[in-house]
Amino acid sequence: MTAVRKIAAVGIAPLLMMALAGPADAHGALSKPISRSAACGPEGGRAAQSKACRAAMAVSDPQALRDWDNLRVPGVGGRERRVIPDGKLCSGGLDAYKGLDLARPDWPATRLTSGARVTFAYRTTIPHPGTFKLYVTRGGYEPTRRLRWSDLEPRPFVAVTNPPLRDGSYIIKGRLPRGKSGRHMIYTIWRNSGTPDTYYSCSDVVFRGRTSGSGAAETGSAAGKASTPPPTPRGTQSGGGSASAGGQDGDANDTTINAANKSSHSALPLAAGGGAVALALAGAAAVLFTRRQRLRRLSRRSGGN
Repeated sequence: MTAVRKIAAVGIAPLLMMALAGPADAHGALSKPISRSAACGPEGGRAAQSKACRAAMAVSDPQALRDWDNLRVPGVGGRERRVIPDGKLCSGGLDAYKGLDLARPDWPATRLTSGARVTFAYRTTIPHPGTFKLYVTRGGYEPTRRLRWSDLEPRPFVAVTNPPLRDGSYIIKGRLPRGKSGRHMIYTIWRNSGTPDTYYSCSDVVFRGRTSGSGAAETGSAAGKASTPPPTPRGTQSGGGSASAGGQDGDANDTTINAANKSSHSALPLAAGGGAVALALAGAAAVLFTRRQRLRRLSRRSGGN
């Protein structure tokens, strides 16, 4: 029996560790309105082929932009304005993502209605509790100049802790600032409460006055030029899934990103992971049972002799 117990300890313990192990940290980026990191990532669709994204790829670490959901800085603790330098807000000060700081007027952008109630979606591949703060640039913002802290309004126009998670995205509802027009930036800070990490996202937007009709995502450099949003891969859900542009206008964001197929940072679904571990444990149990029977037969034979 001692041999059987040793086999059990060696064979099953690693499987149990795999079953109990969980994600160590969180990952994500704002997808509605689409952020630069999300637009230039593998799930960015047509936006990823834009001139701005290609330029960002040329000067960044290519693997970093593929890991669109991993733009994080540990240990900031709310001290962004002291830790992250002016001109490097979109990259979080990380050299691997420096292409996201490029100052150019043709970044994929989302058309919004000033003052409208909307629903934002923050795509997460590994959920984690935390606080989201969304800032917008002041009047006079110039997209041809790298984003500085002084370009942002002093207070967030939306701040929420632990918003609901639906279809792989945090759903954040709020009202857009009034009196905005033309090109602006929405800067999102997601500070985790369960890890030391803080995530940063830059979303290029174009504000218009309150008008009827639904807005369209802009992917060109002309502020008034609308285009069709990138296609959603078959069999998957786009952006925040059930999250739609809320409020009266329904034009929070028509550009979407699909991260449902992401494999490099996605957490294993509980049902699938549990099933895989159950099968592995069942196989290990069968092997142990067979070896136990052999040991018993050997013991009886040696006793009979």
